[in-house]
Amino acid sequence: MSGAGGRGCGSPVPQRAPWSLVAATAAFCLVSATSVWTAGAEPMSREEKQKLGNQVLEMFDHAYGNYMEHAYPADELMPLTCRGRVRGQEPSRGDVDDALGKFSLTLIDSLDTLVVLNKTKEFEDAVRKVLRDVNLDNDVVVSVFETNIRVLGGLLGGHSLAIMLKEKGEYMQWYNDELLQMAKQLGYKLLPAFNTTSGLPYPRINLKFGIRKPEARTGTETDTCTACAGTLILEFAALSRFTGATIFEEYARKALDFLWEKRQRSSNLVGVTINIHTGDWVRKDSGVGAGIDSYYEYLLKAYVLLGDDSFLERFNTHYDAIMRYISQPPLLLDVHIHKPMLNARTWMDALLAFFPGLQVLKGDIRPAIETHEMLYQVIKKHNFLPEAFTTDFRVHWAQHPLRPEFAESTYFLYKATGDPYYLEVGKTLIENLNKYARVPCGFAAMKDVRTGSHEDRMDSFFLAEMFKYLYLLFADKEDIIFDIEDYIFTTEAHLLPLWLSTTNQSISKKNTTSEYTELDDSNFDWTCPNTQILFPNDPLYAQSIREPLKNVVDKSCPRGIIRVEESFRSGAKPPLRARDFMATNPEHLEILKKMGAASSIDAEDGLRFMQEMIELSSQQQKEQQLPPRAVQIVSHPFFGRVVLTAGPAQFGLDLSKHKETRGFVASSKPYNGCSELTNPEAVMGKIALIQRGQCMFAEKARNIQNAGAIGGIVIDDNEGSSSDTAPLFQMAGDGKDTDDIKIPMLFLFSKEGSIILDAIREYEEVEVLLSDKAKDRAAILKGKMIPSYIINSNPEMENEEQSSPENDSQNQSAEQVSSSSQEVDSVDQESSEENSLNSPPESLSPADMDNAASISPSEQTSNPTENHETTNLNGECTDLDNQLQEQSETEEDSNPNVSWGKKVQPIDSILADWNEDIEAFEMMEKDEL
Repeated sequence: MSGAGGRGCGSPVPQRAPWSLVAATAAFCLVSATSVWTAGAEPMSREEKQKLGNQVLEMFDHAYGNYMEHAYPADELMPLTCRGRVRGQEPSRGDVDDALGKFSLTLIDSLDTLVVLNKTKEFEDAVRKVLRDVNLDNDVVVSVFETNIRVLGGLLGGHSLAIMLKEKGEYMQWYNDELLQMAKQLGYKLLPAFNTTSGLPYPRINLKFGIRKPEARTGTETDTCTACAGTLILEFAALSRFTGATIFEEYARKALDFLWEKRQRSSNLVGVTINIHTGDWVRKDSGVGAGIDSYYEYLLKAYVLLGDDSFLERFNTHYDAIMRYISQPPLLLDVHIHKPMLNARTWMDALLAFFPGLQVLKGDIRPAIETHEMLYQVIKKHNFLPEAFTTDFRVHWAQHPLRPEFAESTYFLYKATGDPYYLEVGKTLIENLNKYARVPCGFAAMKDVRTGSHEDRMDSFFLAEMFKYLYLLFADKEDIIFDIEDYIFTTEAHLLPLWLSTTNQSISKKNTTSEYTELDDSNFDWTCPNTQILFPNDPLYAQSIREPLKNVVDKSCPRGIIRVEESFRSGAKPPLRARDFMATNPEHLEILKKMGAASSIDAEDGLRFMQEMIELSSQQQKEQQLPPRAVQIVSHPFFGRVVLTAGPAQFGLDLSKHKETRGFVASSKPYNGCSELTNPEAVMGKIALIQRGQCMFAEKARNIQNAGAIGGIVIDDNEGSSSDTAPLFQMAGDGKDTDDIKIPMLFLFSKEGSIILDAIREYEEVEVLLSDKAKDRAAILKGKMIPSYIINSNPEMENEEQSSPENDSQNQSAEQVSSSSQEVDSVDQESSEENSLNSPPESLSPADMDNAASISPSEQTSNPTENHETTNLNGECTDLDNQLQEQSETEEDSNPNVSWGKKVQPIDSILADWNEDIEAFEMMEKDEL
């Protein structure tokens, strides 16, 4: 999304105004609003903005440099194991891997980011590498959508800025449209995908053999997502305008025209997936997130870039329907296209975080502020935005692949309002990335935002979008070597010049929209909003919108707040909601009798009530399940990197309400713990290890507690069991009063338990931390002489250590060992991420929401809190900032039995020990595999 935002500012531009004039005035619309907010909050100093901008540059260098060092020419970096992800050489992740085409994806996706970040020399080197090394004729099946937005868009964005730099006369003087020729070659390779009766493209294509040939291994699909077919126009039209080959724009327009014709006429909404041959909707739910998101985005941006009125008319028609049915401020909830007053689900996915930014481009600021603030409150609770969360803000899918959509919306809200609040939001994003996602070889996706565990992936969009938006957020105009307002951002944040609107206009722009639409959108046609209307002489306008939402996550937030308020204002009673129903209330019983009998409205209310009642029952069942706990190995050489997902107990010390328990582990005798222990001196003041079986869990807990243990870990006796494949296990009591059990008890499956047992055999003394969530290593190791790159939460300190020549070899060794230790916990990370009571969508997102590909049918009905694997961790996931401070202050003295911390080891000794441990870790990895 770019700063270009509509036609005119405050007064209409004539409908047939030259588009060059429109493009020139469009950029002014959002920028002109920035002066309004300078008095609304304490402005951030120029020095602090520069410091944060420099921090973003350092973070990009860390991610990009590690990709180039450890992964290139592979498509993506695997940051935990410090190697490249090559299609076919790693276990398949399903649809997620369709973005990989053996064409150095991350390098191409990062090209224009290098220029935005003023890394022009690196950009020139990167372009030379692309031209020298990248092959687009590989026998591999790829996603048409992902290849278009990431690779074709990356090549076009790189070309756009290459010719800009060449015109400036300092860099790229040798450049002669080579990237454009590669883009044209790729465009022709994608065209066979459009060989359908509808004009909608197949979702996948073989780069070498195309579609429907025996060698192609594709072409049998019947369905595609709306965004997959509707997010082509910018790249394909730009390719046509750059080259003069009109065929690309023609094919993309035909696909958009077909989607428009197939919209549900009564609601003006589109579904998530559609049959590419018949045009029938396969999934008839509609929202602004996964599966549809960028279709809406590209309608508005196609108008901005191409100047075709029909695109704006279509967008306004859809937008009116979105605000009428889907928008329930601050929520955006999916509905059924045929019954848009009926919610299709009670959870939202992370991809809708782009929508506030699109609303800024549209000029509808108030709902953008509301939704953005709600999302920010979710982030403050979990450090990152979960892939999906419920209407009462519980985690639905727990992973977070470092998506940039929220940063995108933050940038555009700051651009529209000038409110320094959004600079502070950006600062929080930077801190969270460094503290919780940064690892020695880059930034790792979060496998579970609740426990802070990592996944061995760093998607290319992280470099293409995240650092671009964060840098622009803190940059002043003079910090960028070109005028960003002359370009529009694609959905992958690639830059296309606005002057394309007047270049090679050979496409017939027949208006096929007006014959379908009956919407009177005169109040938002052809203009961007006057800032005096957006911000009515009140510098605290945005703050007044955000204020009621500050505690929306911590408190119960009724769905459809605005709808209920409007119904009260109109004099009508709001519909009965399942959460309010009381069987003893005669009025409620009377309403139930009317449902389905009195009118179509009552029938619709009845359907909604039944749906809510089913969901409420499911939610109550989920609430009976305790969340997972964490066993974190904190002794040498693990230092908190290894985090084991543990099942809770329904008795004993509740780790979510009390301070974590830290201590060394010891095996009990007898190992089953079913009788009085014969080695009480061994477990006294330690955490006892017990095997499952032969007696009740509560009996085991009492026996080790009587022997003086401060906690217990029960290890499953079913050999080979693992949290990778089994649902979360809770230890129940014995049916009697268990108040006498005061120590914490956790359960580990066999695979996770064997990691502790193997560590005992290798190192004899193993110290662990039992907690509700894994803790920050900076707090765990407070006061210990540990190299800062082990902690990795202070990039500046890391840079200082790595800058000295005498530390170079040591740092390299430590990084190798760190990689080895991480591999212990990162194997099988392609397995199921998060189970849910609701099965994931059949066709998730154009951005490849990864958990759909990994959830097995047997897992789709299990509890959302189940199935977390053993993972490594580079940061904690806390709910409140003050908890972090309290933990840092108290953790050092948490256990009087800790003795290893009192013995200070010099760094050389630690590194020497680590080098000796490499083989042991590799052996453990082989055992797990």
